[in-house]
Amino acid sequence: MFDLHRLRLLRELKHRGTLAAVASALSYAPSSVSQQLSQLEAEVGVPLLEPVGRRVRLTEQAEILVAHTEAVLARLERAEAEIAASLTDLAGTLRVASFQTAALALIPAALGLLRDQHPRLRVHVTHMEPENALPALQARDFDLVLAEEYPGSPHPRPAELEQADLLDDHLRLALPLAPRGTAGGADADGPMTALRSLADHPWVMEPEGTAARHWAMTLCRDAGFEPDVRFETTDILLHLRLVEEAHAAAFLPDLVWGRRAPSVTLRHLPRGRRTRRISTVVRRGRGRHPAILACRDALLRAAALPPGGAPT
Repeated sequence: MFDLHRLRLLRELKHRGTLAAVASALSYAPSSVSQQLSQLEAEVGVPLLEPVGRRVRLTEQAEILVAHTEAVLARLERAEAEIAASLTDLAGTLRVASFQTAALALIPAALGLLRDQHPRLRVHVTHMEPENALPALQARDFDLVLAEEYPGSPHPRPAELEQADLLDDHLRLALPLAPRGTAGGADADGPMTALRSLADHPWVMEPEGTAARHWAMTLCRDAGFEPDVRFETTDILLHLRLVEEAHAAAFLPDLVWGRRAPSVTLRHLPRGRRTRRISTVVRRGRGRHPAILACRDALLRAAALPPGGAPT
């Protein structure tokens, strides 16, 4: 029978890419990881790694082993969840990763609910964008990830992960100045007209390679212009500040307001392009763990709290 610990090291190598990354994540020496994988090769009787430049990659037989290891670990996740469910007191550590606006709008209220109901549960929260947090979830760095999905830009859903919808978050066009003769949130000339009116204005957007940037660029191009992106950051509060100071136009989600009234002029976006889906993601087999159930319930209750004002 193959050694599960060594199989997990092989799985870690698939997800993390290098022996050094595996060693760092698990607090081992790289030589120890290499030795363990060599012993696994001897157990299996076939090569599991092949050199590619200064790195290594998994052989076809190693990929087969990793697929079975994923199934074994998922079954062990379910066993852990069932044992935890049999206990009367919820304790331990829950590791959560969240992108910024969800962390600002939902996490504090959810933490308060969890603290009141499960005082022995320690929740560790890390600010991380979904593009990085989801692979880290697969690598077992986190137990739950808050993820976002933009209109027309669905993210991959690996078979090893389970996703549960949390809420729909409206996206708005944030204007640096209110157009003359218009009021508050009216869209008298239509969403595309409001968008085209900013074709020559500076923009702030998230960095290249993010789902938010792809969605925003596509929306502007469909409106007939290439945006002048002068500011790039994942910090949505900086997006807001640049709009407030009339330095840039932006697309802002409703979550940024929490329970505050908007401080800038907002316009609706075209139908079918104005809502992002917020979800919680866990590893398959982990969804019935009491800590996951409690966290998801707290996040749902936090999301149901009255939002701030929105454009009419």
